[in-house]
Amino acid sequence: MLGRLLAGADVLVQNLAPGATARLGLTWEKLAAANPGLVLCDISGYGDSGPYARKKAYDLLIQAESGLISVTGTPEEPSRVGISIADIATGMYAQAGVLAALLRRARAKGGQPMGAHVKVAMLDAVSEWMTAQVLRYAYDGTLTPRVATSHPLLAPYGAHRTGNGQVIFGLQNDREWAVFCTAVMGRPDLIADPRYATNTARGQHKPELTALIEARFAAMTSVEVTALLDRAGIANGRLNGPAEVWEHPQFAARDRWREVITPGGPIRALLPPVTFADVEAAMGPVPALGADTDAVLGELGYTCADIAALRAAWAV
Repeated sequence: MLGRLLAGADVLVQNLAPGATARLGLTWEKLAAANPGLVLCDISGYGDSGPYARKKAYDLLIQAESGLISVTGTPEEPSRVGISIADIATGMYAQAGVLAALLRRARAKGGQPMGAHVKVAMLDAVSEWMTAQVLRYAYDGTLTPRVATSHPLLAPYGAHRTGNGQVIFGLQNDREWAVFCTAVMGRPDLIADPRYATNTARGQHKPELTALIEARFAAMTSVEVTALLDRAGIANGRLNGPAEVWEHPQFAARDRWREVITPGGPIRALLPPVTFADVEAAMGPVPALGADTDAVLGELGYTCADIAALRAAWAV
């Protein structure tokens, strides 16, 4: 059955345990011989060679091995990222690799099918996202500090308390610092204060700076602070939870929600983030488990009797 599927397939993606595909006979050499235009994407934890090649890998383990956890959390305690970011990063690189392989195949000259063997390791994917932190250690000899909702290199940048909650805002340069001092703090004298005049100085005096800012915000609500920052042109955002994202006014204003039919009933889902100007992404029904089995097997040449036998044997 799998052989029939692969004979006409464009792409095969697998992330089985190390060595599993070889034991099943699904090596690149055999697959390419049967279907020269196939794109095979092998996803692994650590790659197919080296001392870690046989190790199993899960999202949390890769977050740890790549150093990501070391730069996430508070100064007192490191923390995993709250979503399965290693899985997501690996999937995104796999998608990019597969699309590149298909584009190369489409552009191949000479009429010969041109498949590809694409490999993506979870450790490679997340470690590339850690490039700045690794290079900082390698060439500067310093570690990126864990600063929770602040920024390790910029100040002020991060969460600050208000009279009824908090806001998150950030300054990118000394020009914005001058605007912030005048239009938000009402303290133009702070612009040239040697403790805060440069980003380096502000970073060295972050506790005092934070206290000044929060004293200014203490008599205002978060909504009032956000409005003040917006008028001054200072970038800011709310510290939202899932409930606020579900009701986010920006999604509603841009008509980003669609109703999708699922076996459990209709749900609301966001459109994919990549938007084409001339066509909308398909948001079709989510099929129930096995809903398309008969149709797929029929396309592969299986008769109704064949399919019934497969079902009786619990093969499908």
